[in-house]
Amino acid sequence: MTPPTYQYTDLPDASVVTTRALLTARDNIHDTIHARAMMCIYGGAGFGKTLAVNTCLNELDPHEPLHRITFRARPTARAVRYELFAALDLPGEPPHRPSEFDRLLKNELAREPRTLLVDEAQWLNSEAFEYFRYLWDEPTTKLAIIFVGGEGTHTVLRREPMLASRIFIWQHFTRLTPTEVRDVIPLFHPIWADADPDTITYADQHAAHGNFRAWAQITAHARVALERTGRPVVDREVLRWAFSRLGA
Repeated sequence: MTPPTYQYTDLPDASVVTTRALLTARDNIHDTIHARAMMCIYGGAGFGKTLAVNTCLNELDPHEPLHRITFRARPTARAVRYELFAALDLPGEPPHRPSEFDRLLKNELAREPRTLLVDEAQWLNSEAFEYFRYLWDEPTTKLAIIFVGGEGTHTVLRREPMLASRIFIWQHFTRLTPTEVRDVIPLFHPIWADADPDTITYADQHAAHGNFRAWAQITAHARVALERTGRPVVDREVLRWAFSRLGA
């Protein structure tokens, strides 16, 4: 599994599984890019948003320029300009005047169709969101923008009517249902392939709770337990040892 598509932990032999949410994201991202529109993918931490988006974007036409931007704090419009300058790999020094900076970015974004992935979008404030809208609204730019963030992303965006009204697709990522857990987890990693379905349900009820990141952590610890004990399959004793490491 490659780093761009799997961000939970270094977990040998893990596979990307096509959950219902991932399949929906694939269609939504394709349609958003085709329409040169904006979409918002949001949901709780560990629900698989970034994994799904990265997996889908890796399947894009290789001729489609993709630029990833991640914010870790609430950026100003000035900070967004500088992040875009870096993401677009523009030559020279950034302009000092905002009007010149804006002209440079709009001219660059008008050169060819592009997709912007804005991750951790829950950190964006009104000023930053408005700047992305300003660039997207420019008639000459050929932008598709995918905002990905936590639950707060939806709330913040909805407070900006001018931007919210331009969001083409909203997709909410939620926890895996118990049925999805039973269907998906045996495909996620070989240690679950022969596990009793009740053992998988037990792990989900006591520690994972439908959260893919939690499943990755449990899998990593359970894999170690199998190697150290020589047990052939995950059972409740193995799980209790894994849970003890997780504080569950």
